Amino acid sequence: MLALIQRVTQAKVEIDGGIVGAIGPGLLALVGVEPGDGPSQVARMAGRLLGYRVFADEAGKMNRALADTGGGLLLVSQFTLAADTAKGLRPSFSSTAPPAEAERIFAELLATCRQRHPARVESGRFGAHMTVSLVNDGPVTFLLRA
Repeated sequence: MLALIQRVTQAKVEIDGGIVGAIGPGLLALVGVEPGDGPSQVARMAGRLLGYRVFADEAGKMNRALADTGGGLLLVSQFTLAADTAKGLRPSFSSTAPPAEAERIFAELLATCRQRHPARVESGRFGAHMTVSLVNDGPVTFLLRA
């Protein structure tokens, strides 16, 4: 499981012109599910999303996590993140989890994050064509693996 996280001042997901998920300050996480991902990857990724220290403390150092700030978390399933891009000029999707498996794992991640994080946890819609808008704060962007 991979997550490309971005510290944001705001982010939203739209489908057919309607907003389906939106947050203020917090993290946008684009999530790719790989074959074999299961409960241990879900637990590890949820812990990393909520505990990764990318927010400034009083001294201006990245020492605070989303759990510390109470910021929002916007999870967006993005199967292209798990694509194999090692060769050629076209991505291969043989390294991505099958849709039904990926949807189940993404739903588990969403439920786990909602359970562990009392602040706002929003999401896009699995498998839908989404328009994602964000204001990257910093910019601060990291690729996490579970």
